[in-house]
Parts: sequence; structure tokens; C-alpha cells
Amino acid sequence: MKAWWPLIPLLALLAFSPVASAGGVDPTDFDEPGLEERYRALLHELRCTVCQNQSLADSDAGLARDLRRELRTQLNAGSSDDQIIDYMVSRYGQFVLYRPPFSPATYLLWIGPFVLLGLGFVVLYLTSRGSRQGARTTGVDSAARERARRLLGEGKDV
Repeated sequence: MKAWWPLIPLLALLAFSPVASAGGVDPTDFDEPGLEERYRALLHELRCTVCQNQSLADSDAGLARDLRRELRTQLNAGSSDDQIIDYMVSRYGQFVLYRPPFSPATYLLWIGPFVLLGLGFVVLYLTSRGSRQGARTTGVDSAARERARRLLGEGKDV
């Protein structure tokens, strides 16, 4: 019994720690087995609006817990996936979706990276073209070169 005595406080801390109690498992209380599959799919389709690019399944923020609870409530109430997504978008905006639809509000999101990539290529082309032209011409005319030779030559005699 003496060998176990130092381990009792450690076991008590482990038993009552938040990691042990939460276990990383999101409790689901669905009556139908198909609802849990829909729940898991929607968790990965919706984004936590507080976290930086994390799905509701990955986030541990308070808002994400509330959204997961709301998702369970709506699934148990019989809402369809489209109704749930529409509700979340109406409440939190397009940012809550990982794959927002192609609409006027999201044109910049979908097309912006390609426009920036094209602009980058144009800038790269223009700067490389300019440096090639600068290598061919020194930018110093022959009269200035002759004047420099005379000045340097006169400085050596002194």
C-alpha cells in the first residue's frame, strides 16, 4: 500500500482534469443513426467564425461549442442540411461556409488570387525586361566618358 500512496494525488488530478473529462469527444444525442453522419458532415462544412480557418469540428472556441449545440438542436428538430446552412449564413454571413457559392459578394474571393498571380507575372516580366535593357546600355554617353578620362589623367600628373 505504501508504493501506491504517492500516486493517489496524481490520479486524482488526472481524473478531474479538463482533458480527461472532455476527452475531445463532442457528445451527440441523436435518436436516428443517419443524423450523426449528417452532423459530422456539417461540422466539417461549416467554419468557426472566431477561429482562424478552423471547422466547427476542429475548433474549441466557445462560439464553436454553441454552434455545435445549435446544429444538434436543428438536426433533432428535423431541419434539412440546406435549412441549417441557410440559417447559419443568415446569422453569421458567408464566412461561416468553407466553400462559399460563386456570387457577386464572393467574386473577389474566387477570382482575386488569379488576378494577383497575373499581376505578379506582369511585374516580373517588366522588371526583367528593364534590367536586360539596362545591361545593354551603360547610360553614360561618350562625351561624359571622355571628360572623365581627361580629369583622371590630369589628376595623375599632379
